[in-house]
Amino acid sequence: MTDAATEYLVIGAGAVGLAITRALAMAGRDVILIDKNKNFGMETSSRNSEVIHGGMYYPEGSLKARLCAQGARMMYDYCADHGVTTHNYGKLIVATDASQRPQLDAIKARGVANNTPGLEIIEGAQLAEIEPHLKAVAALYSPLSGVVDSGGYMLALAGDALNHGAIISCRSQFFRAEKTPSGYCVQIGSQDADMKGEKMALNCTAIINAAGHGAHHVSGNIEGINPMSIPPHYMAKGQYFTTTKKPPFKHLIYPIQDASKGGGLGIHLTLDAGGGARFGPDIQWVDEENYDVNPDDRIKFHDVISSYWPTLKPEDLTPAWAGLRPKIYPDASVFQDFTIHGKGEHGGDAVTALYGIDSPGLTSSLALAEYVLSLDGVLA
Repeated sequence: MTDAATEYLVIGAGAVGLAITRALAMAGRDVILIDKNKNFGMETSSRNSEVIHGGMYYPEGSLKARLCAQGARMMYDYCADHGVTTHNYGKLIVATDASQRPQLDAIKARGVANNTPGLEIIEGAQLAEIEPHLKAVAALYSPLSGVVDSGGYMLALAGDALNHGAIISCRSQFFRAEKTPSGYCVQIGSQDADMKGEKMALNCTAIINAAGHGAHHVSGNIEGINPMSIPPHYMAKGQYFTTTKKPPFKHLIYPIQDASKGGGLGIHLTLDAGGGARFGPDIQWVDEENYDVNPDDRIKFHDVISSYWPTLKPEDLTPAWAGLRPKIYPDASVFQDFTIHGKGEHGGDAVTALYGIDSPGLTSSLALAEYVLSLDGVLA
């Protein structure tokens, strides 16, 4: 690696970092994207349920509410144009007993306020007709919801960025950024074993910190950023299970959120491209990075899943994978919105920092990229 220069440096090559890099490159800007891992999208963006969310859960006016449904529409269009697989299955949020029925009305009202299209409460004979094997008294139907091949989606974003002149450098570790008269001098270390830890100095005009779990570390090592402005970092682990048993459902199935279970949207059933089922995530607040799945947690999963799929047995569940969601609060008692800081929040020049980009970050990624580029000073 040799010394280099660019107009924009984007740090973090998950779905959001890739979408921002693509947007900058397609706007005619000179941009380099770096990531410490051996390939792009290896952390949060590749360890999730791959659901395209409809946006009905989030408080009105929040960034998640504003960008989720917009991002979903953009994703379907983008993937259709780029040959990336999506399945617009639709989602049913189910009330498994009468006491949960009022919550469906509340979720629907929030979704309508957030411009989630086509929301409809289905019950009785109509629900039994469309999902005869579902145990529920009523369900909120979201026709916008579906699933995406997240790997294919990120590959398409990377291809667009590269085709418009961007450079993507994986195995490139950010160390620090020092102010210069024209921007920043950034120290980057190679993660390639054959490069023997070689370092380079990259001069850039602006920095966009989309480093996910490392965003707090990156901001803490950029000269000029007020350390007190950097949110804390917490991790919420989510486990997933699969089954070889063919699901009898045509839609994604979501239980009603249970705040006593630590937050999240509940252990839901997602259909893959072949119509198979995968379940998750649960939520566990952890202090260390760990992607193991505890086989004993199949009992916890089964307790939830069997409430809407009663014929599923615990032994039908197989441990699959786990992901870690970046959080800025230590539990689910406070709603976590997408948190995006510019100079007005952190005091540093020409730095945009994204924190706590968890679900629906994948769904919102194209809309998030548009939003970041629209902020004052980003395209100055």
